[in-house]
Amino acid sequence: MNRRTALIAGGATLLLAGCVTSAPAVDSNGNQLPQVYRISNATAAEIPFRLLDAVNSLRAARGVQLVSFNAALNAACLTHSRDMAVQNRPWHFGSDGSSPLLRVQRVNYTGTFLGEVISETFQTELETLSAWMEDPDTRNIILDPRAREIGFAWYQEQSGKIWWTMLTGG
Repeated sequence: MNRRTALIAGGATLLLAGCVTSAPAVDSNGNQLPQVYRISNATAAEIPFRLLDAVNSLRAARGVQLVSFNAALNAACLTHSRDMAVQNRPWHFGSDGSSPLLRVQRVNYTGTFLGEVISETFQTELETLSAWMEDPDTRNIILDPRAREIGFAWYQEQSGKIWWTMLTGG
């Protein structure tokens, strides 16, 4: 085989190799391993509205009033998401001992605080919402008929771990 044929054959091999997709990573049981959800600047602008649409679809299916974002609740959510990352644990109390009620008071929320849902995950906002809906306690907060407003925010670590927080108010 001459050099020209070898170069053509090598180029074709590289071209075909680029067309092959790799199989997703699986665990020992053959279940697909979760992928890290990296939030880009473009995606970050879309996330709140995808979540709000999904929450309102779930609420509409239950026949309860739709909710809208409240800037003060959003601020309280962002503060708590970052604080959970600093503490490296998903829980409802801040590193300063603050409760969700105190955090919404600090941001001058004028409505009635109803509930908080949180998560530590590598999953998307919609996968996280789905997990919240599987648990009766968090589902009841999301679908509370008294809710008129929500706050929602997250913090993503360099590792890809995401700390999600949602607050509801009436």
